[in-house]
Amino acid sequence: MELSTRYNPAETEERWYAHWESRGYFRSVPDDREPFTIVIPPPNVTGVLHMGHMLNNTIQDILTRKARLDGKNACWVPGTDHASIATEAKVVRWLREEKSLRKADLSREEFIEYAYQWKDKYGGIILKQLRKLGASCDWDRTAFTMDKGYYSDVIRVFVDLYKKGKLYRGLRMVNWDPEAKTVLSNEEVLYNEEPSQLFYIKYSLEGSDNEGIVIATQRPETIFADVAVAVNPKDERYKNLVGKRVLIPLINRPVPVIADDYVDISFGTGALKITPAHDQNDYEVGQRHGLEILDTISDDGRINDVCAYQPIVGLDRFEARKQMKPALEESGHLVKLEEYITNIGHSERTGVVVEPKLSLQWFVKMTALGEPALKAVQEEEIKFYPPSFQNLYRNWMENLRDWCISRQLWWGQRIPAWYLRSEALSKETGVFVAETAEEALEIAKRETGNPGLSMNDLRQDEDVLDTWASSWLWPISVFDGFNQPEGEVNYYYPTSVLVTGWDIIFFWVARMIMAGYEYRGQRPFESVYFTGMVRDKFRRKMSKSLGNSPDALKLLDDYGADGVRYGLMSSAAAGGDILFDDKLCENGRNFCNKLWNALRLVKGWQVTEDAENETVARKNALAVRWFREKLNRVLTEVDDHFRAFRLSEALLTLYGFIWDDFCSWYLEMIKPGYEQPIDRKTYEATLDLFSETMIALHAFMPFITEEIWHQLRERADGDDCFKQRYPASAPADEALIQAVETSKDIIARVRDLRNQNQIKPRDPLVVQVQTSEAAKTLFSTDGLREMMMKLAVLGELDFTDTEPENAKSFISGTDKYYVVLTQEIDVAAECAKIKQELEYQRGFVRSIEAKLSNEKFVGGAPAQVVDNERKKLADGHARMQILEESLAKLGCS
Repeated sequence: MELSTRYNPAETEERWYAHWESRGYFRSVPDDREPFTIVIPPPNVTGVLHMGHMLNNTIQDILTRKARLDGKNACWVPGTDHASIATEAKVVRWLREEKSLRKADLSREEFIEYAYQWKDKYGGIILKQLRKLGASCDWDRTAFTMDKGYYSDVIRVFVDLYKKGKLYRGLRMVNWDPEAKTVLSNEEVLYNEEPSQLFYIKYSLEGSDNEGIVIATQRPETIFADVAVAVNPKDERYKNLVGKRVLIPLINRPVPVIADDYVDISFGTGALKITPAHDQNDYEVGQRHGLEILDTISDDGRINDVCAYQPIVGLDRFEARKQMKPALEESGHLVKLEEYITNIGHSERTGVVVEPKLSLQWFVKMTALGEPALKAVQEEEIKFYPPSFQNLYRNWMENLRDWCISRQLWWGQRIPAWYLRSEALSKETGVFVAETAEEALEIAKRETGNPGLSMNDLRQDEDVLDTWASSWLWPISVFDGFNQPEGEVNYYYPTSVLVTGWDIIFFWVARMIMAGYEYRGQRPFESVYFTGMVRDKFRRKMSKSLGNSPDALKLLDDYGADGVRYGLMSSAAAGGDILFDDKLCENGRNFCNKLWNALRLVKGWQVTEDAENETVARKNALAVRWFREKLNRVLTEVDDHFRAFRLSEALLTLYGFIWDDFCSWYLEMIKPGYEQPIDRKTYEATLDLFSETMIALHAFMPFITEEIWHQLRERADGDDCFKQRYPASAPADEALIQAVETSKDIIARVRDLRNQNQIKPRDPLVVQVQTSEAAKTLFSTDGLREMMMKLAVLGELDFTDTEPENAKSFISGTDKYYVVLTQEIDVAAECAKIKQELEYQRGFVRSIEAKLSNEKFVGGAPAQVVDNERKKLADGHARMQILEESLAKLGCS
């Protein structure tokens, strides 16, 4: 079949993906092989493919495909997260824009029904898009965190933690999102440094016309919720005021002046307004002093009727702040305004400024859960790549706060807690936590001593659980580990590796580790590979507003999946930010074309079966042997990179090997002359080597490698690259590799001299090498001289004890070579070139000497490394001596 002149990724990728999927290659069931398990970090069901997804899932696919090639039973579980806040917001917008409905007009059941309609229509698009990337997930296992079985697992865990005393309901200061009207965890609040203003406001002393105290606040709209003014007991300025009362401006309500060590004498005026309902620290001060709580801000961020200053009631909190400035100025209470920079928390989901708010919520006690999770990482039972993220993890785990897991939403797992509808039915209303309403009713009857209670007497908690309170069970629940703890979860769990962004190390990674030890008594994964952030080439975070976030699907269309995968992975060192540029994908596409052109070259050769076959084969034997040994070395290096999760280095090792060693050198070494055939032995060896190389590259670039695999030979049905065993590496013949590498350097230098002197490419040159033991050893390599003469286009290649006339020289290794020229040599130019090379060698020698004079290096580095440096130093001195002799012979001044 005639091969097309250019590789067509669109047709190839669609065809091979359909083939793999139809053959069930992605499917995994437990058997006697070693399992390799990855669970996808479930993207939001609302999500569409972006650069971060492509990077993360490319890495997962590479690891999964490599595991299959290694003979393991690879299982990559896909799925999506219900994403409470994000999905509910999209459903609310969809109802408003497409159905003219408001959430307030619907019952909870109706809203949930619409939410599932939206999910079925729009949700999960990202999983379809991942197919274009080549993701080899076991799609039959696709999970969703609101699936019936998963939902039950989440409820079961809630009830279990409650029974163990590790989960409770309490009135606590929380992070409140006024737009989403829900509580946020600490990790869902993003802090930015922003300009703000400090209002210096005077509170008059009760019963005095001129005495008072000045406080500094960023939030003057909250002064009407003040219940005290606090000063430090060591602050001499205010000692006479402690125990007295001051008046809140504009409403003249008296509040006490109290003393508390929390107050920083040096900040502002050293006096703080205490507003327990709207500040975490103020709340704690209020608790210590038994102060009342006045909440003047409603759930939607507006000032409510508790505020005694009517002009701002009903206003948004920021509009109210604007109104406070003229009001305080007019009343004479505003002393001054001061500009300053402060950290302001924003909701990760909606972007609005978070409101500290007292609220009755559900919390998980984290201290006991965190202990085994911290120990597992510190003792490297769970390994982090890169290891530096252990410090970030430890810092958070050593400062755990209880986890607020309730959210004021309808989309999500509803909290399994019931309350009595009427206090008249019992002396205490209580809370009854159970997996079902029927179980809750039985508990209520028992705890209240009222057997006559019915379902009508109970109401279920309106809130749902935090999204992360479902996804922390992901590695267990996707294998039905709660319902069937002795089932396939025992085969697939713990999983092999988790690939995730470091930004959710607290949200998700730490909590999965906690859940793993709490419910399985073991780690959820052996290793965690942290990806970096994908940024643009200017190191800016990708965002729609900057216009620097490329359309992922368009990239796949423009460059092909293999090109994009190469582009992402070629710059994706673990944990480090990826500076993405379309040119990286272009390089990937060019690599595909390079491979395709190599295929076309090889398949275009005529193969000879005649008597000359053996003669040609003997000439090509060195090239075949060298490439086989180089492949052995590369396979070993790539395996080492995989073991350490250095995937970018593994890909670049293969890239350099294929582009340079295979395409630029090996194929040139064996390429027959114009209209000349190639011998059968070399041809078959080349097909074998090309095929093995495609297997080695397959995990990174699966589509083109599968296509080339089938184009190289006629394959039996099912004999796909996808299903091959990864080539086994053997110890490489380093002496042979080095001999050919040296010859390549000589050939390259001869070609440079040819170009510099404008000698035609096919004009044979005479090259002589100064006689030495190293040169004799080099040229004793069978077939090396013939190969060099072919590639460098030489008429002669011999030893010499004297410097030939009219020759230019160069050094390769520690040997001196002469290229005899027919034209006259420009002595001055030759002197300048040698001096430049000599200066370079002097710098090289100085750098090696500095390294070897470092006692820490010599004492701490492996002996082999130190010996290599000493050899480099000796070689450098030898090259300097040769160059100095050349200068002397040319009479250079």
